[in-house]
Amino acid sequence: MTERVPSARGTRAARRVGIGVMRGLWRPRVFGDWRVPGSGPAILAVNHAHIIDGPMLFSLAPRPVHFLIKKEAFVGPLDPFLRGIAQVKVDRSAPDRAAIGEALRVLREGRLLGIFPEGTRGEGDFAAVRSGLAYFAVRSGAPVVPVAVLGSAERRGRLVGALPPARGRIDVVFGEPFRVDDVAGGRRTRKALDAATTRVQERLTAHLAEARERTGRPEPCTEVHQ
Repeated sequence: MTERVPSARGTRAARRVGIGVMRGLWRPRVFGDWRVPGSGPAILAVNHAHIIDGPMLFSLAPRPVHFLIKKEAFVGPLDPFLRGIAQVKVDRSAPDRAAIGEALRVLREGRLLGIFPEGTRGEGDFAAVRSGLAYFAVRSGAPVVPVAVLGSAERRGRLVGALPPARGRIDVVFGEPFRVDDVAGGRRTRKALDAATTRVQERLTAHLAEARERTGRPEPCTEVHQ
């Protein structure tokens, strides 16, 4: 299998633009970004309740992030754009060996890999965590950094209903890094990955609760999903 090698050059350039856009449209607050290792590989595990969660983290993370993104997003002008900023296209309908190889290469080169462990947009509460994140963590030995994006799906904007209200507050909260390779004992069996996935879900759920308490955001009754 030939691994594609994503370049970080486009990622760095896009982040500079993204920061301006995100801070121009909304009022994001960032907590705990110092918890992201300053160098070396790490996996950012992000909750996912709205389409802007990924772009928000991409722009505000302290280091460039290479996200695993579903292939359906790589259409029209978005295709060359996402490739240009070195995001990783993944086919969710079957094991995607090319995407797996590319993601592992990102970690081997000491970069940040971004994953939505729920697999798709939902409640953003980490209630259904897939085993893919545990696989990458066990295979690479990279620490997992939990990230909670809060406020993106609470209300609709008046001008553009698909987006949060202009100048609305969105919080990005980074948690303490943790490892799961010790749970799996270096094994990648189904049993080992299930145990690692359980550890991941427990830590992500706990971080989400802590993030809500820290930012003063209560548990949502209903949220708007796009």
